[in-house]
Amino acid sequence: MVRREEIFESIKKTCSERIMFIDGAMGTMIQREHLEENDFRADILADHHLPLKGNNDLLSLTRPDIVYKIHRLYLESGADFIETNTFSGTTIAQADYGCEHLVYDINRKSAELAKKACEDVAKETGWFTF
Repeated sequence: MVRREEIFESIKKTCSERIMFIDGAMGTMIQREHLEENDFRADILADHHLPLKGNNDLLSLTRPDIVYKIHRLYLESGADFIETNTFSGTTIAQADYGCEHLVYDINRKSAELAKKACEDVAKETGWFTF
């Protein structure tokens, strides 16, 4: 397992050699998918009492394929860093949708998807070492 100090040392070294890039706007990329209410519900929220369209963080649970694909697109475009799909991953934000009970699952799954995308791209390209 790579230690935190090694990661930061590698980032520092890379920054001295070139500009490093972070991914772009997850929400903008999600909008390009033209999703419908059912995409935000899937089986786990089929009978939920409130509208869920626009709660992009839920997509990590209901449409992980889309979130994973977006992460890959950014990595394959040269991003050195990607953020998780957790812009509204708090109980306060999820309360607007009645989904406070899903905050842990949203955040965990979002992190897992980002990590998997990094690992898969690293394995396929050799671009990333962590």
